[in-house]
Amino acid sequence: MNIAKRITELREDAGENRKEFSVHTGIPVRTLEDWEAGRRTPPEYIPRLLEYQMKYEKLVKSNKGGE
Repeated sequence: MNIAKRITELREDAGENRKEFSVHTGIPVRTLEDWEAGRRTPPEYIPRLLEYQMKYEKLVKSNKGGE
C-alpha cells in the first residue's frame, strides 16, 4: 500500500475530515492534502507514527472507560 493511501485510511478510520485530523495530529491541513493527493511524499515513518498514535489513544480511551 502506498503512503498516500495509508494516511487517508488512518484519517478516515479516525472518523475525521482533514481539518479535524490536522488539529488532532498537529499536521497542517495543506500538508495532509498534499500527502493524500500524492503531490508530496512524507517520510516513511509518518504513517507508522500516526498509526501508533491512533492505537495508543484508543487504548487509553478504552482503559478510562473501565475505571
